[in-house]
Amino acid sequence: MSRDLSRLLAPQSIAVIGGGAWCRQVIMQARKMGFSGQIWLVHPGRIEVEGINAVADVGDLPGPPDAVFVGVNRNATIQTVKALSDMSAGGAVCFASGFSEAVSEDAQSKNLQAELVAAAGDMPILGPNCYGFINALDGALLWPDQHGCKRVDRGIAILTQSSNIAINLTMQRRGLPIAAVVTCGNMAQIGQAEIAMALLDDPRITAIGLHVEGFGDPSAWHALALKARDKAVPLIALKVGASEQAQTATVSHTASLAGSDAGATALLRRLGIARLDDLPSFLETLKLLHCNGPLATNALSCISCSGGEASLAADTATNMRLHFPPLKAAQKTALSDALGPMVALSNPLDYHTYIWGDAAKMTAAWLPMAASHIGLLMLVIDYPHTDASDWESATQAAIAVRARSGRPVAVVATLPELMPPDVSDRLMAAGVTPICGLCEAMRAAEAAASIRPPDDVPPVPPGPERASIMLSEAEAKTLLRRYGLPTPNSIVSDRAPDASTARGLAGPLVLKGQGSAHKSEAGAVRLNLTHEALTKAAREMSANSFLVEEMVQGTVAELLVGVTRDAAHGFVLTLGTGGVLTELWQDSVSLLLPVTETDVADALETLKTYPLLTGYRGRPAAQMDAIITAVMAMQACVIAHADAISEVEVNPLICTPERAVAADALILMSPTRTSKEA
Repeated sequence: MSRDLSRLLAPQSIAVIGGGAWCRQVIMQARKMGFSGQIWLVHPGRIEVEGINAVADVGDLPGPPDAVFVGVNRNATIQTVKALSDMSAGGAVCFASGFSEAVSEDAQSKNLQAELVAAAGDMPILGPNCYGFINALDGALLWPDQHGCKRVDRGIAILTQSSNIAINLTMQRRGLPIAAVVTCGNMAQIGQAEIAMALLDDPRITAIGLHVEGFGDPSAWHALALKARDKAVPLIALKVGASEQAQTATVSHTASLAGSDAGATALLRRLGIARLDDLPSFLETLKLLHCNGPLATNALSCISCSGGEASLAADTATNMRLHFPPLKAAQKTALSDALGPMVALSNPLDYHTYIWGDAAKMTAAWLPMAASHIGLLMLVIDYPHTDASDWESATQAAIAVRARSGRPVAVVATLPELMPPDVSDRLMAAGVTPICGLCEAMRAAEAAASIRPPDDVPPVPPGPERASIMLSEAEAKTLLRRYGLPTPNSIVSDRAPDASTARGLAGPLVLKGQGSAHKSEAGAVRLNLTHEALTKAAREMSANSFLVEEMVQGTVAELLVGVTRDAAHGFVLTLGTGGVLTELWQDSVSLLLPVTETDVADALETLKTYPLLTGYRGRPAAQMDAIITAVMAMQACVIAHADAISEVEVNPLICTPERAVAADALILMSPTRTSKEA
């Protein structure tokens, strides 16, 4: 359900319900921001706050308010929200805590949150347990504390569940124009994706930053990504929870590799939303996007007047998805004309200080580095906090390069405190991005260059929770084979197999004892056996059922291909280095289903084991088309059984020059489907 949030987020009238310091602050902050609409107060004691006389009850208000700050206890909040909904108020901020976030201490809290949602009906509510919102574009807010926002004509929006983090972000002194801040608390009724979609309707919003604790409904986020694409408003996210473990004990290697964060990473990648991991880089990326939008390429130019800074810039970008292209002939010619023979020409460039203080010459020297094939020109300039008058020429030159080239230009201070606020404001006004911190600059450039249009096809929904049992390996392979995944020729025996049992199979053979998810660790796998050696090997193995297979020959590499059902994000496909050392290598990449053959091919290229697949140092290459076909076959199986499957893993998928074969397979599946499908 999509709600109309326009009255709530851009109100003409606001009401404050309750008393005390928090409610007083709401009134004070609204006036400080220049709110020009009506402000009403509701309190049973008919008190006076900041010159406003309270009415005793919501029903005594002059009319339905557009936005209401509900600053009463949790039980009274439910009654008040019901009254506001009945009178067609525009929406409410529910400040009280003690709802779903307190379930571990108070079991009643969950029921109270459900009652609150029921009381609200169609009226939108933020929270509970949240501060509310700041609309710095229109000077309207419901906010019970200090903040650092000021009126702006256009700027970025920030959404977060954490009110404290929201306060901290508004206090930034980095020159970032913040147009809107919305806290969503428990998100009892309205999630971040829905709020962000409402903000996208305002053309004054240039980018949206999302501090995300959990995504909830992937389809809502997909709808947001599509709308943001259509509105040409970039989205970035700071997703917390990367260190949380998905589960304390995992059945498959896939689940161990995926963890709790792989689904979130895969969802963001699918939606084309750039991910940041720290608040400073989050803010600097929003600043870069506000000035330029997404960068067209991850190719950078960097200029400084110090060889040490040039080296530091290059080193900082190491292991990031950034690169410094060598200078082209035309660039070298222009730079030589501007700098003379004493400067070694390279990218990053140390231009020395021969032209320092001459804005025109500095402009001429820097302009060739802002070439059309460069995504961002970084000018490393550290302003002293003692006397920065000699740095005026650098500021003028940076602004001139931006104006004459029309290309994205950033002035980067290696330390945040070396970017003066007044200089930052001047640069921003001229379209030059002032970035506080060299590391932050590189992360911002990487993020801004990674934003891409979202996939048109939404993720496969995870479906309802389901109990699962583990199929035998033979059953798992039978099911996967139906969808085109090659498996070795095999036989299943309930007693110790002998040569006659396996006479239809070509040696060498593999013997497995069925019933264990990790057969190698349990000693339930014997490789490279002759037919005659089967009986002795089986007697040494503790198992009630045996699987005998033809051993796959000509191995180029072993891969892991697995899918786990992630209740928050969908079905997560993991591709990685396979075999017994899977978790030791930790070489994997995750995507959300559905994927295309191109998606799979691109993902494989990111693996450390990829050179083996393409023929390392003259060795035979694997059949890449066969590998991709195997992955697509697994996807087809999972999608066909999306209501039943919890996990699927093939480890290893043995890759040879001719084929890709599932040497081992594991499936966790609802027992109601296993007898029909396996």
